Amino acid sequence: MNTMTTLFGGLAAVLVLYAIGGLLKVRPPLLRASLAGMVPLVTYFVLIMGSWPGLDVVAIHISVFLAAAFVLHAMSQFRRRGAEPMHWAPKLLIGFFIGLVFLNAALLYISTKGLPVPLASRWLGSDGRAVYTGFSGVVAHGQNAAKAVSSELSEAHQESLLGWQVNVSGLDGSELTRLVEIRVKDRTGLPVNRVVAELRLMRPGAHAPALTLPLDPAESGVYMGSLALPASGRWLLDVELKQDGDRQYHRILEVNAP
Repeated sequence: MNTMTTLFGGLAAVLVLYAIGGLLKVRPPLLRASLAGMVPLVTYFVLIMGSWPGLDVVAIHISVFLAAAFVLHAMSQFRRRGAEPMHWAPKLLIGFFIGLVFLNAALLYISTKGLPVPLASRWLGSDGRAVYTGFSGVVAHGQNAAKAVSSELSEAHQESLLGWQVNVSGLDGSELTRLVEIRVKDRTGLPVNRVVAELRLMRPGAHAPALTLPLDPAESGVYMGSLALPASGRWLLDVELKQDGDRQYHRILEVNAP
């Protein structure tokens, strides 16, 4: 499910429900605003059952829906007073919540799609190639980060001794479903068989993969599978190759879905 669609669709639902509450003369006004904010929020919770998008995304939806309902309530209360000027404190609160809605929408866009290319090129620097901003690193941050770094260095050393030549193709494109092909050769250029290849797809910074895809052997040293990206934006693809139960190759690649 597209997060931008649920965010702005729910925001539109808040506006429509608040207007309907006015036509039905729902009293008190605070109840009208509460229903306008809570009904789209509960509907959103029902829609994401079984496909948890992450606590940050859910928190943005909660704040946007409830903030929009609060702003509508404050504005309607001001209109009921007639020509009496609004105090600066309600104006400040309304401005704050409107700014919060746009800030959350911008942060949500960056978290799923990365910075727009012109901004990323200007702020992060570029040599003419695309600048990717969704990569969180090959090692997860935490209290065991030092041990993880040591493990990564050990794996890199073992891979250099093994000398496998691994080529991953099929990740580029504009489709959400892509045919991924991995070719594995030894240091002499001969195909490597009896390899168990597996892909794990996750969002940058996520702890659990969104999907796991085992690849099937197509021919000698070639392993293929159809990768279906759940949504647009930046994704990290964890590529793991095992032989005889031991992990012989491990890489994290970035995949971009428009």
